[in-house]
Amino acid sequence: MTTPRFYCPPPLHANTKFELPEAAAHHASRVLRLRVNDGVRVFDGVGNELHGRICEIEGKKVVLEKLQVCTVNRESPLNIVLAQALCSSEKMDWVIQKATELGATEIQSVQTQRSMVKLTGDRAEKRTQHWHGITIAACEQCGRNMLPKVHAPLEFSSWIATIGDARGSKFILLPEAVTTLHEQPKPQGKATLLIGPEGGFSADEVQIAQRAGFISIRLGARLLRTETAAVAGIATLQTLWGDFI
Repeated sequence: MTTPRFYCPPPLHANTKFELPEAAAHHASRVLRLRVNDGVRVFDGVGNELHGRICEIEGKKVVLEKLQVCTVNRESPLNIVLAQALCSSEKMDWVIQKATELGATEIQSVQTQRSMVKLTGDRAEKRTQHWHGITIAACEQCGRNMLPKVHAPLEFSSWIATIGDARGSKFILLPEAVTTLHEQPKPQGKATLLIGPEGGFSADEVQIAQRAGFISIRLGARLLRTETAAVAGIATLQTLWGDFI
């Protein structure tokens, strides 16, 4: 049985007793039904992981002891930024979960002209927090000790302006593109992957991206759904230059 892992905000200290945060404690005692003396791992989202055992369960409280550092680096050598056009909530949740599992280091949701979902104000803030929770659960499952950064939604042209002349490689997935990732040099710095909405990018958006240095690429001869394109694109980057090699 795989040792359960729980996210606990820093700081974490070895050789001390440690009380799990409320959400993690609930999951440990009520969902997984762990018991005293069961082993667990905790990680802080900034690279550290510790192993310990449960010494106390009382009500909503779960306490660990004998915490020892057991950090393993499971991060990709490739710094992947996924810029995903906003799509339906279920699809967006799925994309963020899989992007985290596949090793993306940053996730930026982008409001495009053809996005089916519009998020502003409180709705955008709440949705961003929801996505952050998805990355936590995905890291708990896949073994990552670093939480990817989940940025609040930005309007397409505003986001393009923020990345400006940032060092690295920038790719926009377009079904009509003639170039593939395999034909590109290894990214130096960030590898930013821009994925369109269900209805695709507008012609204006494609031009804006290309003027900002985005290279148009395709993934095979088939038209992919937006959520499929995101996962396939990250997996291709990892295969060519990351830790799928």
